[in-house]
Amino acid sequence: MATLVGIAYRLKSKGEMHITEQAQVSTERGVENDYRGHPHGRQVTVLSVEDWQLACDELGFDLHWTTRRANLFVKGVSFSSASVGDIIEIGDLRLKVTRETDPCQRMEDAKPGLLKALIPDWRGGACCRVISGGDIALGDSVELNTEA
Repeated sequence: MATLVGIAYRLKSKGEMHITEQAQVSTERGVENDYRGHPHGRQVTVLSVEDWQLACDELGFDLHWTTRRANLFVKGVSFSSASVGDIIEIGDLRLKVTRETDPCQRMEDAKPGLLKALIPDWRGGACCRVISGGDIALGDSVELNTEA
């Protein structure tokens, strides 16, 4: 079973990541307190433990998941088979995948080689738009429903 193992937000662009054990996620604000939460295609970002570990293994270095600056960290799901239009469900929360999260120069600044390690197979995660809000907490089950 896939599980939500991390929730984070930032108060401003390039701000530090704040970790929390629970959050309200809404169509209007995304993850509560996250500056990027207004409705658009990159409202919430989701990163897979397994995909993140592949990138770290390639570097030969363990990095904390918030280095990627994603909002949600999920275990038991890989985005290597994800597609635009897929739905990620976490409890009542429903997120629509709008695109792959493209790694940026900030990843390279954090650790040389990280940008390149995140490029293959959606390792950088998925950008999503909230289609149905909900309260989430660490340990919640996660399901990736691929578009048929």
